[in-house]
Amino acid sequence: MLRSASAQIIRQVVRHRSTDTSFILERSINRVQLLGRVGQDPVMRQVEGRNPVTIFSLATNEMWRSGEAETSSTGDISQKTTWHRVSVFKPGLRDVAYQYVKKGSRILVEGKLDYGEYVDKNQVRRQATTIIADNIVFLSDNIRDRT
Repeated sequence: MLRSASAQIIRQVVRHRSTDTSFILERSINRVQLLGRVGQDPVMRQVEGRNPVTIFSLATNEMWRSGEAETSSTGDISQKTTWHRVSVFKPGLRDVAYQYVKKGSRILVEGKLDYGEYVDKNQVRRQATTIIADNIVFLSDNIRDRT
């Protein structure tokens, strides 16, 4: 009886040590903050058996001076606009985004990056990057409402 108990303990120690070394937890961060203007009114989509999602696009701009006058206030100013796809799954936030996010609104989106694949209508496999929003801060009214 003592022999079987000690054998059982040894098996548990070996099992614990073998899984313990392959199961090391590391901290990591997948965090995004985007400040920009909404490119289109949101749409809400729902696939059968899944929760609905609110989707909209957000434009961010990067500006820089080019040419020899990079250090002075003269010179050509270049701008690049990057478009981001934002998806909102969080139930309360999803409904608020659908109702209040409007084209042209200036917002701050906080969330995480998500990469996925889909097949387009021509049966071509495409990759997509999406921001999964978990917070939206409304910074201004819609620019179309300004006079």
